[in-house]
Amino acid sequence: MAFQSMHEKTPVGKITVLELPARIALEAKSSKNYFSENNGLFRKLFGYISKHDLSMTTPVEADIDPGKMRFFVGEKDAKKPRPETTAVTVRNLDPITVVAIGIRGSYNQENFQENKTALLNWLKENPAYEQAGQAYAVYWDGPYVPWFLKRSEIHLPICLSKKQSPQN
Repeated sequence: MAFQSMHEKTPVGKITVLELPARIALEAKSSKNYFSENNGLFRKLFGYISKHDLSMTTPVEADIDPGKMRFFVGEKDAKKPRPETTAVTVRNLDPITVVAIGIRGSYNQENFQENKTALLNWLKENPAYEQAGQAYAVYWDGPYVPWFLKRSEIHLPICLSKKQSPQN
């Protein structure tokens, strides 16, 4: 099955700054931590896109605490109806700048925290930028891909520091 990619994968172990475009998100929420949901948010969103004949895009995003998961509406489905439901909210997201790190391995709390720490350390070493939001997970593979093949990223929203500008 071919999926439209919303952006390119960040190479494993590499930290890079990405400019993400405006996009339409389908979001499911939980009051629990994302990792305690056991794919419950994925099932809600997958059921929604199936019912409304929307294509699956990659990657999907997940806020950790409280848990949220976002699927994105691809270009070819942008004009299709997307009614809100009790389980799924439709959001128009503005362009955003993030610092990202590519990961291989399980989608779990430990990998998330370890790589979030790497991004926070990068931010300390790059004073031209400052944090502009909470870190979130970006998942490229579905639940049936073996853990050792899974690709993901952590994104940390950033902006130019008000104290400095980037050095060329």
